[in-house]
Amino acid sequence: MKFLITGGAGFIGSAVVRELIDSTSHEVVNLDKLTYAGNLDSLESVSDHPRYVFEHADICDAEALARIFSVHQPDIVMHLAAESHVDRSIDGPEAFIETNVMGTCRLLEASRRYWKQLALVNPAKAETFRFHHISTDEVFGDLAEDDPGFTEQTPYAPSSPYSASKAGSDHLVRAWQRTFGLPTVMTNCSNNYGPYHFPEKLIPLTILNALAGKPLPVYGNGHQVRDWLYVEDHARALIKVACEAPLGESYNIGGHNEQRNIDVVHLICETLEALEALVPQKPQGLAHYRDLITFVTDRPGHDLRYAIDADKIARDLGWRPRETFESGLRKTVQWYLDNPEWWQRIRDGRYQGERLGADI
Repeated sequence: MKFLITGGAGFIGSAVVRELIDSTSHEVVNLDKLTYAGNLDSLESVSDHPRYVFEHADICDAEALARIFSVHQPDIVMHLAAESHVDRSIDGPEAFIETNVMGTCRLLEASRRYWKQLALVNPAKAETFRFHHISTDEVFGDLAEDDPGFTEQTPYAPSSPYSASKAGSDHLVRAWQRTFGLPTVMTNCSNNYGPYHFPEKLIPLTILNALAGKPLPVYGNGHQVRDWLYVEDHARALIKVACEAPLGESYNIGGHNEQRNIDVVHLICETLEALEALVPQKPQGLAHYRDLITFVTDRPGHDLRYAIDADKIARDLGWRPRETFESGLRKTVQWYLDNPEWWQRIRDGRYQGERLGADI
């Protein structure tokens, strides 16, 4: 089959692209606008593969979408393109509404037009076409300490402009399925981590700041709880849902790894200490990485706890994560130690400068 993946140069999208090229015989069309979080360096290992094509386009551009559908004739759309950082959504919410709501609307409409045309010219292909929308557990709001995890029936209660915009996109997908019959499936995932994660996020930021001897910022008291999902486990789950899930179904994908933010930071420090032989020399005068932990003013409206009940996907599709948090985090720390060129190009802006130069 041919997959059209939006946001395929992002963190999760690039993991899906690599998994499809490395572990399946499917073809991939990667549609990405290449905003600050889109990085083609993350796809260097597959960029010249004959089953991979890159399209530099914006999901808000209806004409570009129409052309891409016409040229590539995908069998499955996997929609990952989104503005996704809560802090950025607080600073500038309109960009999140534009991309996550309006962009999803335009992609749904492009998919619907393409699918209706397929029904006329290639009914068999139209019968197997599907639109897979990838969302977040943040649309459900937060949980008290003893509450059970989010299920697929949990009511929506988003807390931030980011999660509200993603909730809006989820509602659009369900509406297009019910009103127009568009063949859709949906997934809501917990916090991802792993290789190629943009350095503004908690885990890579902590790793790289520790290596540089910089403060390790922790919001509030650090007691916020997240369920952590290794990105390669998530990529395998997404492909399984896209290929096997019954139409109209929704699945929560989680790592079964609830951790307080402060404990995540402590474990990163401990992992760096355990890998001491591979770690660059500590900054002078620093005895332990945990000494760099700095508590900062909490984020407005910060959700207390997320937790995913992933029983449905295990029961229906047989998916379970392979990594524990400890094994996945060790792999993640090791990857950042082994690939300084990737994150140094982000931190000094070279990855954007070279890309922009090539586009002129």
